Amino acid sequence: MPAGFPQVTRLPNHIASFALLLLLSACAVLRPEMPPASENPAVLGLLEQARADAAANKLQSAAGTVERALRIEPRNPWLWQELARLHLAQGDHAQAESLAARSNTWAGNDRALRAANWRLIGEARAARGDAAGAQAAAARAAELER
Repeated sequence: MPAGFPQVTRLPNHIASFALLLLLSACAVLRPEMPPASENPAVLGLLEQARADAAANKLQSAAGTVERALRIEPRNPWLWQELARLHLAQGDHAQAESLAARSNTWAGNDRALRAANWRLIGEARAARGDAAGAQAAAARAAELER
């Protein structure tokens, strides 16, 4: 190697996967506020209760409350995403990915929501050790955000 040029080294896969997970987590934290999940007062009340339970680390209770809201509005993509986030927080990565994908089936032309779902899918895949799948999900999210 010529003098004056730094040697380039590759990161081991587990460090690269961890770095990707940190990046995806930062994206989720820094996301702009989303619009209201519903116009139905009952659904909004349930969602408020679920978020309070989640803040108190009562994740199973929060998930059950979101599931009740979904019985009222089964086609609401925001509720599916909320449930996916709760499953991700509980460490149920496969279910989180599945629920985020379901949210995308109802998201229509809402590119911001679809991108957020792909970021969540990427987090779930990274947590399961699927670095390539996480990268693909991050690429889909970035494509939607253009």
